[in-house]
Amino acid sequence: MSNADAPDFAARYGPWALIVGASDGLGAAFAREVAEQGCNVLLVARRQAALDDVASEIRAGTGAAVRTIAVDLTTEHAMPAIAAACAGLDVGFVVYCAGGDPNYERFLAQPVENALAMVERNCVVPMRVCHHFAAPMQARGRGGIVLVSSGAGLIGGRNVVAYGASKAFDMVMAEALWAELHDSGVDVLGLVLGVTDTPSLRRILLERGQLADIDAPIPGAATAESVVTEALANLTNGPTCFATDDVREGAKHLGAMSRNDAARIMLQMAGGVMGADEKSPT
Repeated sequence: MSNADAPDFAARYGPWALIVGASDGLGAAFAREVAEQGCNVLLVARRQAALDDVASEIRAGTGAAVRTIAVDLTTEHAMPAIAAACAGLDVGFVVYCAGGDPNYERFLAQPVENALAMVERNCVVPMRVCHHFAAPMQARGRGGIVLVSSGAGLIGGRNVVAYGASKAFDMVMAEALWAELHDSGVDVLGLVLGVTDTPSLRRILLERGQLADIDAPIPGAATAESVVTEALANLTNGPTCFATDDVREGAKHLGAMSRNDAARIMLQMAGGVMGADEKSPT
């Protein structure tokens, strides 16, 4: 799927890749492609059954070794479980793409625990993951890290107080890590998503009556596979990659105005795939 040459990719980023958020959608697409590029993969997500399905598909399709780690990323046990599962393995590539917003509600309309869980999953755990795995990458002089962000992190908007803030955190963390690590041979990429066709987004749109069939593609949305291709093609072009046309255009327009004006524009916007006060995607 990507334009990367398999032996070169595995030599630079292998032999093991850690994919956090790998039960479906973008994470599963990353896992499949990285395995096709010659790396063994460790799949992390909360749902063991979903991980098992992805693992079986990858083993059958690629012959790569696959391990699974079922853990809730909002708990204090997440990082110790990941570290223990990876002990003794040479992890040269990390993708962190967990952290969608299942609620998409006003900040004060939900318990603060929802926001705190979002911060744990989208900020604290990826920081721990990067600190744990980047050090040996730097020592070896090779490796790669992809942190998946979102267009929601470009400017503040309604219904995404914790989600948008956490994705802004991921974007800046990727940029800062790139500044510290790229001269050591470690590629860091902040991958900023626009509307992407994933099972979770399909479920939300189906619940809201904006999609007639769970098996129907989302009109105008990028596929997970195309986003993965974009990411792998830009691994050495960090620190930031806007993965889809909609988020590229959004970043261009928002970046041309003051943050105050951009925030007011976001306040006025309604409709689109998600709508102004409905449940959110990515």
